[in-house]
Amino acid sequence: MGGQDLEAQRDAIIAALTPVVDGIAATFGPVCEVVLHDYRRPERSVVAVAGSVTGRAVGGAMSEIGMRMLARGDEAGDELNYLTRTRNGQLVKSSTMVLRDSTGAVFGALCVNVDAGAAQQAHALLGALAGVGDAGQVPVTTFGNDIDSVVDAILDAHQLLQRQSWAGLDRAERLRLFRSLDEHGVFAVRRAVEQVAARLGISRASAYSYLSQARATTDPASEGARP
Repeated sequence: MGGQDLEAQRDAIIAALTPVVDGIAATFGPVCEVVLHDYRRPERSVVAVAGSVTGRAVGGAMSEIGMRMLARGDEAGDELNYLTRTRNGQLVKSSTMVLRDSTGAVFGALCVNVDAGAAQQAHALLGALAGVGDAGQVPVTTFGNDIDSVVDAILDAHQLLQRQSWAGLDRAERLRLFRSLDEHGVFAVRRAVEQVAARLGISRASAYSYLSQARATTDPASEGARP
């Protein structure tokens, strides 16, 4: 199948799912939000949205979850019934289902977000249906309409993990940082290399060089951890 035919097929799948977004959200009511993503344009991947749990809007950016999916490419799979928190502490139960064309290529996702905190506070039956268990260690996810804010949030998280400046990292640690950012889908976003370089205080050329080296080498630490 030619490239134009595949693009038309993907467009048709997106068009067919757009009314489904409204139908799912209407079925579950105000605690539910449904978001349709087109990964062909990650900086404005939201093409349809119904409900308002994370404050998404059409034309908005994907979250870290979507960027991670994008980084995995065609190896990405559905992620169902996982918990996360928004930056303001709201507990959200989500499912992300990837969209594939007839060749098996991943090009988008349909996401369902439920306000799990509201469900917990409701009737005991609704609490059981929410199935949230212990939410103490739930990761924080940035849901925003600006892709730069999502990239910044990922950089902030990595900076906390590193606990030291770029100058304090040796070569292996620098490569590991770029490899991790790449695995999180950061560099699939336009201008991300420039954004990362500015945050780290290095030149754009240096950032591209580290990214190239990170993609060309294997992390010895992770290699040694393999069975």
